[in-house]
Amino acid sequence: MPPMACLRRTLANGLEVLALPGGGSGSVSVQVWYRVGGKDDPEGRSGFAHLFEHLMFKGTRHMAPEQIDRLTEDVGGQNNAFTSEDNTTYQNLVPSHHLERILWAEAERMASLNVDEANFLSERAVVQEEYRQRVLADPYGRLFNAMVGHTFDVHPYRRPVIGSITDLDAATLADVQAFHATYYRPDNAFLIVVGDFDPMQLDGWVNRYFGPIRRPSSPIPRVNVREPAWTHSPAPVHLHGPNVPLPATVLLWKGPPASHPDGLALQVAQVLLSSGEASRLHEGLVQRRRIAQSAGWSCSFYTDASSITAYAIAAGSHRPEALVAPLLDDIRRLAHGPIPAAELDKARTQVLTSALVGRQTPEGRADALGWAMIHGGDPAQADRELMALQTVRAEDVRQALRRHVIDRPMATLYYSQAPQAEERPS
Repeated sequence: MPPMACLRRTLANGLEVLALPGGGSGSVSVQVWYRVGGKDDPEGRSGFAHLFEHLMFKGTRHMAPEQIDRLTEDVGGQNNAFTSEDNTTYQNLVPSHHLERILWAEAERMASLNVDEANFLSERAVVQEEYRQRVLADPYGRLFNAMVGHTFDVHPYRRPVIGSITDLDAATLADVQAFHATYYRPDNAFLIVVGDFDPMQLDGWVNRYFGPIRRPSSPIPRVNVREPAWTHSPAPVHLHGPNVPLPATVLLWKGPPASHPDGLALQVAQVLLSSGEASRLHEGLVQRRRIAQSAGWSCSFYTDASSITAYAIAAGSHRPEALVAPLLDDIRRLAHGPIPAAELDKARTQVLTSALVGRQTPEGRADALGWAMIHGGDPAQADRELMALQTVRAEDVRQALRRHVIDRPMATLYYSQAPQAEERPS
């Protein structure tokens, strides 16, 4: 697959524009990435970035609520949005001859969103219901929601992106309007356009619709918190939830940022340990020892750090405490033992294939460029990572695990059915 040699420029108001023409099969992906995520939520107001993911679909000065759906879905396209720890992203895919309308709509959302009481109250209720479904109703939702808070001590990554009902209840319209004015601005965003379009025509439309948007004079607050390393492992924590089918154990390590050289080796380690029935942890805990119903390992990369997680859900009557040593044993075996060439090649190929398959579509290429910008500020990093991935060696995997996981301080969470008196939703 050829390199993604995108065209890049910056408007006078600070908006960065990345354009990658070609290979759209008559379609075009338009994405706007805002450099605001869960880590930027004000203290005591977690969930604001996620709230605005929803609010941005409400009306603007010249656009009715949900009109973005009509401009995409009604012409055979689609739209979506997501919030992460570091960014909030709005994605559109439409036939190429509808490109101008989507550029106008995204400029409208950036310049003149209606952040009023009615929209705030309706979308806050939607987000709170999402919290109830994803966190309170899911048998393991409370566990997933608690993990970042037990990984990070001082960095804002410690707060779940989804927020909390309490923080959202405490929010006022003035709080929300101030957050919007602070972060939703052209100099805190970049526009990505990928697919079938004429670059000169695109430049003209971008200048027309985005160029007039005012750049505020106020500075953009940035998180400059360095997460301290643990000097020792925290005491194990016992968590409970209602309707928990089987107990679970989670091990957590503070990991390196997305830009760290060990990142690719840790991605390969994730496949070796956790992908499929032949993976190390599934074979060791589920098939051979038969002490777990499922087991896995993952590394979630953020701009400033990462969270490394190993987990197992107990099988039968096994207690969650009994899963810790087997999890660590199988991870340690990978970190210190041989990795057969065929096993390494398969894992490396799986990571590479996943990236290449994604790039077969305009939206997949736009996603790759966007993450490269968020994590390193350079779209070319997406291609460099693909090249570097092909050279990851067994020793790279072993060294990465020894640097960040093996014999490093870790947090341990045990999750099980709540005593009956504790089963009321919180």
